[in-house]
Amino acid sequence: MTGRKSPWGGNGDSGDDGEPGPQAAPEQPEGAPEQAPGPRNPWLPGGNQPPRRSAGIEEIFRPRGPRGPGSRGPGGFPSLPPRPDGKSWLPLAAGAVALAWIGFTSVHVVGQKEEAIVTRMGQYSRTLGPGMSMTLPWPFEQTAVTDVTSFTVYSIPEGEAEKLMLTSDKNLVDLSYLVRWNIKNLKNYSFQLEDPEETVREVAEAAMRASIAQVTLIDAISGAGRADVEADVRERMQRVLDYYHAGVGIQGVEIKKADPPAKVVNAFQQVTVSQQEAERDRSDARGWAQQLLARAQGDAASFDKVYEQYRLAPDVTKRRMYYETMERLLRKNGSVVLEANGVTPYLPLPQVEKRALPAPDATQAGGQ
Repeated sequence: MTGRKSPWGGNGDSGDDGEPGPQAAPEQPEGAPEQAPGPRNPWLPGGNQPPRRSAGIEEIFRPRGPRGPGSRGPGGFPSLPPRPDGKSWLPLAAGAVALAWIGFTSVHVVGQKEEAIVTRMGQYSRTLGPGMSMTLPWPFEQTAVTDVTSFTVYSIPEGEAEKLMLTSDKNLVDLSYLVRWNIKNLKNYSFQLEDPEETVREVAEAAMRASIAQVTLIDAISGAGRADVEADVRERMQRVLDYYHAGVGIQGVEIKKADPPAKVVNAFQQVTVSQQEAERDRSDARGWAQQLLARAQGDAASFDKVYEQYRLAPDVTKRRMYYETMERLLRKNGSVVLEANGVTPYLPLPQVEKRALPAPDATQAGGQ
């Protein structure tokens, strides 16, 4: 059959056996690119392109060129889609990351109680005070913020451990004390000593032993002795730490406990009780001596006054002294003897006094 057009291209000519024969290639316009022979797609204009199908996931991420769909950047990762103007987003992303890195590592806010040490490539550069400051970004400059106002308190020894020290009278005392300190020079504190905190502990123990060695056991235990020891330890510690340029300020030393060793505490308590009793007896003796001395001084002052009057009128003073003495001696005597002309030698004055007084027993008996 001739003249029958096949829907798949060609003019529909077939051989003798009824099979479609070879199709004649369509005429191409002059100057057009040659097309590969094959069946014509009825759904496309011209019908000479291969059939189009939907892209799979493998084709989307398959490298197709530096700017084609599914193209990959360095390292095999998918590249960012282009901007509306056709340029890449990579420069903007890199700039945003750089700004964030500079902002986080260059801007520093230091609190009111803090200071910051700035090191440039590992070496000290400067010290920043409270407020907002700028530095070079990391890793060119690094910043370490430290609290320099708050106190640090060390308890020596830690826990309930026993710390024995020797006093000036060759006795042992168990001491427990507190040390309060803070940072007064952050640069020296950070770079001068390898371990400033351990240095403070060792200096505190050395200063306490030196101060306790200059006082007796009683002075170390008593309140007044403790105050002197605490002041001396603080002064010693500050002097040594300043010599080391440690940058540490000692704010105070407080003795929490000053007791005899636990093995001899019973004997020490007995000695303390005996000493207290001896001190009480001495106080009583001193009080009695002061009373006698005051009485003697009063008698001497009275005698001086009498002597002054005696020098002015000896006869009158003698008579007055005689009368006062006899009155004092005969006040409790039941009989009075008088030696004078015309007077009875004996007067029963006690009986006269009894008659003058009412009889209390008879009155009370009658009332009952």
